[in-house]
Amino acid sequence: MTWRPAFVAIGSNLSDPQGQVGAACDALAAMPDTRLVLRSRSWRSRPMGPQDQPSFVNAVAGLVTTLSPRELLGELQSIEKRMGRVEPAQRWGPRLIDLDLLLVGDLQSSEPDLMLPHPGLHQRNFVLYPLAEIAAELWVPGHGRVRSLQHRVSGEGIEPLAARGSGDD
Repeated sequence: MTWRPAFVAIGSNLSDPQGQVGAACDALAAMPDTRLVLRSRSWRSRPMGPQDQPSFVNAVAGLVTTLSPRELLGELQSIEKRMGRVEPAQRWGPRLIDLDLLLVGDLQSSEPDLMLPHPGLHQRNFVLYPLAEIAAELWVPGHGRVRSLQHRVSGEGIEPLAARGSGDD
């Protein structure tokens, strides 16, 4: 049994997005053969797709797991389904919950339904800013360190959110 690090991007822009992100983290922590070891704070970001939708709340979770990448992807999809996810009517449209498998160790995969590292990871500020918060020195195969990737993308349209219960939310 080999434990490997894995990172998951979490996003929501419907039905209390910050609560949805928190519930997704709880579900990640309850996955079999997996431990939630890191979680970024929540970040508000502009939608990547159509702009006539609410802002997103995003975070990144750091896990260690003995699951294979395919098993881990299956668990993420099961969580999405249990949380009520339905495919958006339009690409990059509003969504209740979105869990994207970003990395599993230094593994690379180019299968149509399992791309590792996640193909948009190195270009998306709503992934890189929370990921840099918990793993700035992480190496992304084929792209470089998270900290360097973060400095290559604009911080425009993304901001950290206050923690729930801090009086600032």
